[in-house]
Amino acid sequence: MGGGLTGPVPRDIWLLLGLILFTFSLRFFDGSAAVAALLRLTPLVWQRGFIWQLFTYPFAGSGAPNLWFVVELLIIFMFGRDVYLRLGQRGFWKVLIASGAVAAAAAVLIELVIGLAGSGPRASAFVLMQGQHMLLVILIAAFATLNSQATIYLFFVLPVRAGWFLGLEILFAFLGYLTTRDLSGFFGVCVAVGFTWTILTPGRSRPGLRELWLRLQAWWIKQRLGRMKRRRGFRVVQGEKKDSDPWVH
Repeated sequence: MGGGLTGPVPRDIWLLLGLILFTFSLRFFDGSAAVAALLRLTPLVWQRGFIWQLFTYPFAGSGAPNLWFVVELLIIFMFGRDVYLRLGQRGFWKVLIASGAVAAAAAVLIELVIGLAGSGPRASAFVLMQGQHMLLVILIAAFATLNSQATIYLFFVLPVRAGWFLGLEILFAFLGYLTTRDLSGFFGVCVAVGFTWTILTPGRSRPGLRELWLRLQAWWIKQRLGRMKRRRGFRVVQGEKKDSDPWVH
């Protein structure tokens, strides 16, 4: 998996592993459990404005203190080192933070839609993408994108072409959804895989993402103007250009 256990290890990879282990340990002490809870992705993002959770949740270690947690750290070490050596320090952290935040925003949106449909708070929300699980998704997707022709040994035994892991990650997430019914988490994993692939694929990322962002801004402005017009009786006057945004008076 990845480049194995030999070779140079960037300091940032040790920092990342130490951060996960530290936040993971906070959960098991009475005095620090509340701090760890504030780092996880929760409905408090929209209920109380805890926006920082969109960025901190991938680094808040989750799960039980067992052998599987150690295996997850090992996988992060293997894939993280290869991705770091390909992207450099700035590119490495940019992919982790940006992909994690976009995935969290998408998952929160799905959870809001579920809430509007009449379903109350769900304990299973965001389980599939919480903590180091999201880091695994992003790093494996990044490795698969950057080294699509390389071979990864699935379960340390079965040789699989790295590019196939983009689809396999979504398949595994779907199987997890069948168990947890965590629709928002499943959607977040899919977005993380797709977004990571997009920003690491030459010629695809910047124009498309910029256009999406501009459209989102235009939609938000129109919705805000509409609310102001209805609630405050403001009059909307069209600008000089037909395609320009209206101004409120």
